[in-house]
Amino acid sequence: MTDEKILKLGLPKGSLQDATLGLFRKAGFSFTVGSRNYRAVCDDPEIQAILIRAQEMAGYVQDGVFDCGLTGLDWVTDNRADVERVSDLVYSKVSRRPVRWVVAVHNDSPFQSIKDLQGKRIATEAMNLTKDYLAKNNVTADVEFSWGATEIKVPDLVDAIVDVTETGSSLRANNLRVIDTIMESWTVFVANKEAWANDWKRQKIESVAMLLNAAIAAESRVGVKMNVKKAQLDEVLDLEELKGITSPTVSHLRDEEWVAVEIVLNESVVRTIIPALKRAGAEGILEYPLNKIVD
Repeated sequence: MTDEKILKLGLPKGSLQDATLGLFRKAGFSFTVGSRNYRAVCDDPEIQAILIRAQEMAGYVQDGVFDCGLTGLDWVTDNRADVERVSDLVYSKVSRRPVRWVVAVHNDSPFQSIKDLQGKRIATEAMNLTKDYLAKNNVTADVEFSWGATEIKVPDLVDAIVDVTETGSSLRANNLRVIDTIMESWTVFVANKEAWANDWKRQKIESVAMLLNAAIAAESRVGVKMNVKKAQLDEVLDLEELKGITSPTVSHLRDEEWVAVEIVLNESVVRTIIPALKRAGAEGILEYPLNKIVD
């Protein structure tokens, strides 16, 4: 197999690693990762993967070290990377929602807006993101790189921080409050411009992206099958709980008095809908998980 038929994929190591590998597993790609190995062996022989920090990913993709990779939109922005943004993949280490980059200060500080940080000290891991934000707001401040534990540096070491938060719990635990949100961020699938121009690699990248999005779409949804007498079909399909469900599948059964009905639902409403279906006359109700939904 030539290099042209190999897709070099970068996977994020660290906080997003488990969520990313789990997403790929649902999409149909299994990776084996050794405890001290940065290589991730894929069951698809056309994919060669390496785990690196999400902060570095966009630069490596831009330079062609990887054909494609998953990283945060924030790190693409912070690296000012010239890459092809193939797809947005909204998932994170805790939930399926975006994270936020925020400006935070101590609860007891007098600072109320970004303008109040003129001439002050700000710690962050996202240097360019922060500097660009300050320039946009015509604020000059001393921005220093933080190697970690950024939340504990306020107020003794710096006046404010720019940090990423998903739930806000770490900020609250350190007596910090948010005075502004710089951006929302989520995982993005990005590609090298030359790889994107290669027909085989582009098709492979688009196929992987489609399957990843299909796995995310199925994340909170389930399928429900049931048998319904034809005489009761309208009563079942007219249930208030099924309003908004798009075109349930209705199939004929060997017994001409019955049909099979299949629908896809948000998992959160199943506990309400299944009892309603039973009361309306549905029988043999079966709920099953979904791995992928391709729209």
